[in-house]
Amino acid sequence: MYSTLTNRLRGTLEEHIRQTYRLELPVVLERPPKIEMGEAASPVCFELAKRLKRAPRQIALEIAAQLPPIEGIARVEVAGGGYLNAFFDREAFWTRVLEERDCRAPSRKPDKVIVEHTSINPNKAAHIGHVRNAVLGDTMARTLRYAGDTVYVQNYLSSTGVHVADVVMGFFYM
Repeated sequence: MYSTLTNRLRGTLEEHIRQTYRLELPVVLERPPKIEMGEAASPVCFELAKRLKRAPRQIALEIAAQLPPIEGIARVEVAGGGYLNAFFDREAFWTRVLEERDCRAPSRKPDKVIVEHTSINPNKAAHIGHVRNAVLGDTMARTLRYAGDTVYVQNYLSSTGVHVADVVMGFFYM
C-alpha cells in the first residue's frame, strides 16, 4: 500500500514537472526522519532550482499550490528550503488495508491457543525488560483474539529461580 501511494505521488509530480517546466526529471521520494513531516518527502525542487535558476522553496510553493489532488494523499506541504512533504490520507489508508487483509473474518477454523508470558517477578525489582515481556505477551494474545482464535493467557507470578527455591526451603525448615 505504501509503495502504491508513493508511486502515485511520484507519477503525478513527474507529470506536473513535465507539463509545467518542460523538463524530464526523475522524482526521488524518501521517508522523512519524523512522522510529523509526512510519510514521503521529495528533494526534487533542489534539482529544479539548479536547472531553472530559481529558489527551491519558491518552486516548491508553486508545485504544492498547483499539484492536482492525488488519491490517497491528504496534502502536500513545503518544508525547509524546498522539500515537498506528502501526508497520506490515513483514514483511507487503514480502511483500504483492512479491506485487503480482513483479519476479522478468518478463512480458517479458529484455533485454541495458549499464550504464556511472564509477569513481573514480585521478588525482584521491576525493570523495563519485565514491562516489555508483559506488553509483548498481551499484544500477541489480543492479536490472536482479533484474528478469531480462542485465547487462554497464562501469566506466571514468578519464575522458578533460586530465590523461589530459597523461599520454599525457608518454609520447610523454619
